[in-house]
Amino acid sequence: MNLKTGIAVIDIEIKSLKLLKKKLSKNFHEAVELLYNTKGKIIVSGIGKSGHIASKISSTLSSIGSPSFFIHPSEANHGDLGMITKKDTVILISNSGETLELSNIILHCKKLCVPILSITSENDSTLAKKSKLVLEIPKGVEACPLELAPTSSTTCTLVLGDALALALLKKRKFTSKDFLELHPGGKLGKMLMKVGDVMKKKKMIPLVDLNEKVSEAILEMTSKGEGCVGVVSNKGILKGIITDGDLRRHMSKNLLNKNVSEIMTHNPKTLSTETSLTDALKLMNKQSITNYFITKNMKPLGIIHLHDIL
Repeated sequence: MNLKTGIAVIDIEIKSLKLLKKKLSKNFHEAVELLYNTKGKIIVSGIGKSGHIASKISSTLSSIGSPSFFIHPSEANHGDLGMITKKDTVILISNSGETLELSNIILHCKKLCVPILSITSENDSTLAKKSKLVLEIPKGVEACPLELAPTSSTTCTLVLGDALALALLKKRKFTSKDFLELHPGGKLGKMLMKVGDVMKKKKMIPLVDLNEKVSEAILEMTSKGEGCVGVVSNKGILKGIITDGDLRRHMSKNLLNKNVSEIMTHNPKTLSTETSLTDALKLMNKQSITNYFITKNMKPLGIIHLHDIL
């Protein structure tokens, strides 16, 4: 019974999204142009469930290069109207288009000649008539069996907000580098960083000369704690790598006295400083490698371990 209800709800909301897709018109194109040409900020407002969706839309816009903030209609009526300036564009969300709490925001926008972009299911509503542009969502298709709780309508509004935000992202030619600048914290920000940003450098790089004994390589490997050691020529060129696996494969009584060139893996795989952490992680998983030396013209600049990424 529960599963059947869940599937029915999802089916209804999918149906509403298909209707939304059909309703998209030139107004959507004009809405994107309006937001793109906004000199100030994009202000989003709504009350109740629409308010929660408005807050999310505003957050998404800001995170991908379109400065925005959410104004709560009640707070707007107690001084926050002063946050709206003549250079802004205001997005107002109301399923019915008759939300009383939005009235003073509408009046203030009209006084300042601030354009209103409304999202509503009622094209003939008060809000729609006061708006420069209207983006219409389907009406009468709520998934709630009581037809009371906003469900499909809020889903459509949320998706429409995402469509606006991502159309703006594409129009602004917003890149992953731009995204990193706005998301320096958390895993998202870290995965957009380059290996050059997190690699261990200089004295922290485990390296031994091509003419050294394996005993010296083990000491270097142990002291640097990377589980490997790079082997370089007298010109500083990376010629090979010795890992724990190499030591196990060549285990013998005279292993320590062997030359590193006898057991090293030749022509090790390397990365450049510009390789993203995302790509580095993919390569590590694909090639079953936990370490990469970072090189330029095969001269070691640093080393990165799987744990530096995760």
